[in-house]
Amino acid sequence: MLHSHGKEHTSVFPSPLLRRLKNPFIAGTLILTVTGLVSRLVGFFYRIFLSRMFGEENIGIYQLISPVMSLVFSFSTAGIQNAVSKFAAGKEASHDGRAGIRVLFTGLLFSLPSSLLCTAVIFCGADFIAERLLFESRCAPLLRIAALSFPFSAVHSCINGYFYGLRKATVPASAQLMEQFVRVGSVYLISLAALQEGRELSVSVAAAGLVIGEMASMLLTICAVRIHFSRHSISRHRRPSPHDPLSARKKQLFSLSGQMLSFSAPLCLNRLCINILQAIEAACIPAKLQVYGYSVSESLSVYGVLTGMALPLILFPGTLTNSVSVLLMPAISEADSANNHRMIGRTVRKCILYCLLLGGICSFLFLCAGEMIGALLFDSRLAGQLIVMMGFLCPFLYLNTTLTSILHGLGKTGYTFGLSMSSLLLRLLFVFQAIPVYGMKGYLIGMLLGQLLTTVFSLIPLKRYCMS
Repeated sequence: MLHSHGKEHTSVFPSPLLRRLKNPFIAGTLILTVTGLVSRLVGFFYRIFLSRMFGEENIGIYQLISPVMSLVFSFSTAGIQNAVSKFAAGKEASHDGRAGIRVLFTGLLFSLPSSLLCTAVIFCGADFIAERLLFESRCAPLLRIAALSFPFSAVHSCINGYFYGLRKATVPASAQLMEQFVRVGSVYLISLAALQEGRELSVSVAAAGLVIGEMASMLLTICAVRIHFSRHSISRHRRPSPHDPLSARKKQLFSLSGQMLSFSAPLCLNRLCINILQAIEAACIPAKLQVYGYSVSESLSVYGVLTGMALPLILFPGTLTNSVSVLLMPAISEADSANNHRMIGRTVRKCILYCLLLGGICSFLFLCAGEMIGALLFDSRLAGQLIVMMGFLCPFLYLNTTLTSILHGLGKTGYTFGLSMSSLLLRLLFVFQAIPVYGMKGYLIGMLLGQLLTTVFSLIPLKRYCMS
């Protein structure tokens, strides 16, 4: 009886579900989704803490440096990270352990020097950037502090790219959580210590927390990759083959460098141009709000509420789609190489369905309860109003993330670049023409039209896959 009962008990376990969970793509997506949710929850409450601690105007000043940070990341790290991910996947498939080391080393060889150069440029030119480009001199000390984080970010981004290529999301997920918890914890402790000593708090504390968080994340990923290579690569490939002389290995390294550079350069240029336009957009929004009728303080407060409160809340449910998109590109690339159009079509159809479902639910929630959410979480009536107005964006925001990743996997980086540029130029048009007349409503209409344009034109090249 006991034996038969045991058999009956084990038979109720959903073996198909377990098999799915063992799939690296599904398991990785699940890990990144859970991590992203936890990270965004922490970040969400962190923003509430910052808004209450420093006020809307200071949050607006802090948010002004975000486009500069994104610009540096796109120049020094973003394209290289994707290249490391792509080539690491190929080398792992060939079971060449030492080739994986070469991929990561090559990525760091490109990323680390460029990040150090960016640190020097931003640190020395902080006053010029703040006054002439961001039109806010109070951003200068924030830029100098934040610039110190670039080398740390470059190292852990390359290592994360390596593990993404291996479909091992545990290390990137752990690094993300480490960065978030250390950043938030350090800012809280520094703020608490300053208040106890009776010192005046500055939003520079948030920039310092950013540096500390990136440093912690780098140390974690370095430890993880050392353990990985010692267990999986170096132990099996400790000695170079006698048939692989030094000159041949150098040729391999130069060839790999050229391949990675040719892959990463278009992506880097893509993100660089996009981030330049985003930086222009971020600098011009407060200026155009002043033309509309706001004071300098009011315009910074409105911008801070938009980018530091309302928009992060709107993007919060996108954690799921972001997690899927990270692992979607190598999966689609693999399917495309195998001419598996049926799999691509099935993936596209599922992405559209689930993203629209998620977006529809979120839109309904934000449209109905946005003002209450803004008042409850941020103690800001303006935040609630902006959340309601941005509720219509949800389906397009979530869908475009996955569609762009699919197009990258199909090798259509030039096409996505054109779409991103078109969407941003349309938004900039509304920044310059609509904000002075209609205020923030004009900008949000531009955002909606830009996202709609991206969605429609992303679906055009995917039409044939959807029909298969």
